[in-house]
Amino acid sequence: MIKKNSPVPIYFQIEQQVREKIEKKELKPGDMIPSEREFAEKYQISRMTVRQAINNLVNEGYLQRVRGKGTFVAVKKFEKNVQKLTGFSEDMRSRGLEPETRVLSFIVIEADSLIASRLKVEEKAKVYQIERLRLADKEPIAYEVFYMSADLVPDLTWEEAERSIFKHVEEKGLYIVSGVQEVEAITAHKREASILGIKVGAPILYIQQVSQLEEQQPLEYVKSYYRADRYKYKVEMVRT
Repeated sequence: MIKKNSPVPIYFQIEQQVREKIEKKELKPGDMIPSEREFAEKYQISRMTVRQAINNLVNEGYLQRVRGKGTFVAVKKFEKNVQKLTGFSEDMRSRGLEPETRVLSFIVIEADSLIASRLKVEEKAKVYQIERLRLADKEPIAYEVFYMSADLVPDLTWEEAERSIFKHVEEKGLYIVSGVQEVEAITAHKREASILGIKVGAPILYIQQVSQLEEQQPLEYVKSYYRADRYKYKVEMVRT
């Protein structure tokens, strides 16, 4: 119900109504909302007023426009706070989602110069190379390639890699204290697109991470490919 005599602007009332329906799940991701014309006719208001409300909701990530089709409820992105070092499973469970990991390959290789420098091991040292697909509530979210010294954790198995490598490592008395991430925007090539169920050329977040134990001993070097339509990063900054 729109109150035209209210001090609250009409466009904001429309925003509140649509936002509440989305948050109460009366409108679900992928649902189409009425057109600007339909809103305008229903409430006897101008299309410009409706457009302002819709634009604001699109900017906030509640809605998305699809050219030639209409405006739909957007799939909400997961927000990653980069101030905290958490594993994927921990991150998803904190959001009330069920994490799942599927190991695609699990082999031991000889470290090349890049991997050796990231893990601070000798070239040709034995390292695990594990490819994993990470899912939340059965939906593919990220594809990652994981590297770790086989000498550091000699008993890592396929089964442990499908559960939680962080948890397995910490149960062995190794404590992860810090991490460094490099994030860039790229487009999906054929392999990433196939694994994540997206189109070739779709935007993805490419993240390289090195997690460290005490005394700056690298534990892991991970290359991850996150779906940009499902994941975003949040950085809190303080002016000093």
